[in-house]
Amino acid sequence: MEYQPILDQEKRTYGMANPNYPAAEGGPAMFAPPAAASQGPSAPPASMFDSMPGYEGTVAGGGGGFLPPPMPAFPVPQPESGPQQPSWNIPSITEDTAREAFVLFASSKCCYSSAPAKDGVITRMDAFNTYRYRLETFTESRSTEWTHEPYRGQPVDAFAQPPPGPWDIPAKAPTFFVDDKQTMKVPYTSSTKPCHICVGMGRRPCKDCAGAGNKVCWVCNGSGFRHGDDRCHHCSGRGRENCSHCQGQGAMQCNTCLGKQQLLVYINLSVKWTNNSENYVVEQSSGLQADNLSKVSGKELFRDTQYLVYPLVGFPDPTVVNAAQRLVHDHQGKYSRTSRILQQRQTIELIPVTKVTYSWKGKSNIYFVYGNEFTVNADNYPATCCCAIM
Repeated sequence: MEYQPILDQEKRTYGMANPNYPAAEGGPAMFAPPAAASQGPSAPPASMFDSMPGYEGTVAGGGGGFLPPPMPAFPVPQPESGPQQPSWNIPSITEDTAREAFVLFASSKCCYSSAPAKDGVITRMDAFNTYRYRLETFTESRSTEWTHEPYRGQPVDAFAQPPPGPWDIPAKAPTFFVDDKQTMKVPYTSSTKPCHICVGMGRRPCKDCAGAGNKVCWVCNGSGFRHGDDRCHHCSGRGRENCSHCQGQGAMQCNTCLGKQQLLVYINLSVKWTNNSENYVVEQSSGLQADNLSKVSGKELFRDTQYLVYPLVGFPDPTVVNAAQRLVHDHQGKYSRTSRILQQRQTIELIPVTKVTYSWKGKSNIYFVYGNEFTVNADNYPATCCCAIM
């Protein structure tokens, strides 16, 4: 189907062939009513997509819901013992380390005086080391959706043979515990269809001029004259000017098929690898908020990486054991329903927390040094000022 006859008709109606649109200068002004802009459907019709065995629930743009993974091919692992008692304790930090960390903290704050950190006298140091249990479940999920692109001669293979199942299509080997994704075309689902936006014409009426190819002159507002009998020089007295958006053609290339008139329609498979991580930190009575510990690292005491891990056995802190049992049960139940579990990893860290009491100007104050980074928290620093940026 050619678009040119329609354009020719528009030109005969609104163009030079129209008696109200004279070629000679000084003729009467042109008052051409704009043509109605034909709007194609915004979404592909359902008839555009073939029924593919194994992909009946796939729709355009919204995916086809989660695709249940196949049953695990590996046996559930047997329990393994936890860490041994000698590795559970960390020596307290020294007074010099606590002071150096405090001085660095104060110097990093523009409104803090360094005097309390340098001149304060440490009177007491209490260790409140705590445990952090972390469970990571690395999963692979798959989803499908119908999609399309301009047809440029790509292979068309729909119905040559049944397409492979979504979990039978090989994907790249992922790096464990690193988020990633991959998209690929499902074999034997590609077919060609007329573009639903331009109805297979490759061009669409210009929205700026409603397909007329010309618009009311902005200088004379369509009258053809500026002052009295002074003919408008911008439109040569015609009252209308060529549309600059479509260069007077009345139509523009379709943005969906890029003028190709045909679309290659196929099913797209999205593979997503996600590291689902969850932490449990044992409460400690130092007064330091647990949220602060999420930004620091500790000494790793235990690491277990398997296809499916087993909850901790024999760890001395019962709250860690209970948290591990709950998280392992929750993860294996929740993620196995909608994705394939590829690997699990559980770790235990011992996070050093030291509460430092010091005296400055006769008053007692505290601060905390925690994590392998010797991070400092001092909410009630005794020497601060209000700064204003000019």
